[in-house]
Amino acid sequence: MSHQITAIILAKNEEKHIARCIKSVAFCDEILVINDNSTDGTIRTINELANKKVKVITHLLNDNFSQARNFGLGKTQNEWVLFVDADEEVSESLAFEISNVLTNWTNRIENEYTGFLIPRVDFIWGKQLKYGESRRKLLRLAKKNSGNWVGLVHEKWKIQGRIGLLRNPIIHYPHQTVEEFLKEINFYTDIRAQELYIKRIKTYWWAIVSYPIVKFIINYFVKRGLLDGISGLVFAIIMSFHSFLVRGKLWLRNNK
Repeated sequence: MSHQITAIILAKNEEKHIARCIKSVAFCDEILVINDNSTDGTIRTINELANKKVKVITHLLNDNFSQARNFGLGKTQNEWVLFVDADEEVSESLAFEISNVLTNWTNRIENEYTGFLIPRVDFIWGKQLKYGESRRKLLRLAKKNSGNWVGLVHEKWKIQGRIGLLRNPIIHYPHQTVEEFLKEINFYTDIRAQELYIKRIKTYWWAIVSYPIVKFIINYFVKRGLLDGISGLVFAIIMSFHSFLVRGKLWLRNNK
């Protein structure tokens, strides 16, 4: 007998991605889509799937990703929860691995851990990035009552207990155009700068200049983003721009 698992997906105007995401978590017992008032064809696409496991709940994001994820946690009764973003896909190998981990024949392992890190691979502009900042392991699978999400953006799941590591990846399809990349970075940096401002964190001119430079050097050279070719170069530059915007916007808030 396997343990019951719920997949939770945050979605706002994800018409292009949502079907692929939902199909990839079909192995779960329940799929909750937390919909932030989508105005495109997201809900129509979900309805066309005719998947009885899927439940759509409308809940405003209000620039707080952790609160939205914690809201989703409160809406499921299942013991285990898997968080997947709408522009992500659970690989077939990962779905098989999760199913095996949460069965009785791996009961010893299941009782040993309360959560699992999952590697994530980025496919951007038609190419998989293998180096730089794109190489991450994220806590996405855990027991429902093991902890909560914290942080307005770039949020983290803080849980109690031992954390294991799964081998197979979540596949991420972010920022499929540079225009989309910049638009999303502007949105995320607004939230992050506001979060730091609320915490009364200061920044200075030298940090605004030096942080993006250091970040580029680390991502492009130390983490070998240069091996991803032009895609790796553009990705490293834009992520450094992300760092610049956070500190620049924070400085403007502190000195308005």
